Amino acid sequence: MTAQKRITRELIDIKKDPITNCDAYPLDDNDIYHWEGLIIGPSDSPYEKGIFKLKIEFPNDYPFKPPKIKFITPVYHPNINSNGSICLDILKDNWSPALNIGRILLSIMSLLTDPNPDDPLDSEIASLYKNNLPEFNRIALETTKKYAI
Repeated sequence: MTAQKRITRELIDIKKDPITNCDAYPLDDNDIYHWEGLIIGPSDSPYEKGIFKLKIEFPNDYPFKPPKIKFITPVYHPNINSNGSICLDILKDNWSPALNIGRILLSIMSLLTDPNPDDPLDSEIASLYKNNLPEFNRIALETTKKYAI
């Protein structure tokens, strides 16, 4: 199956069976490889009610290589840097062709509520998360209100 067929099938699957609090779609009907994603911040988190945009780029050899995904909306998080890059194992070393965009979006949403401060992209934010969670939550909420609501 070519990348284009696989990506088209995943798009059909997302339309047919939407993912709660997530969405993804091509930016242009004539370019199946460049998508935008949306994640609604999980309840009971400093990201609650935020709407976070993602840039999704599928490689030509998808699903054998993972898509490149980054946040467009600023997020204050130990595993997301100021450029929007995401430190998530399934987007790198633990990628599997069995994964699809729906499962990736759910994993990213899960990362918002369950950071991994021991493998951070931003060590300063990770340190705050580990040592002063109330202050981390305050800044994350403030950032969410400023950029995502």
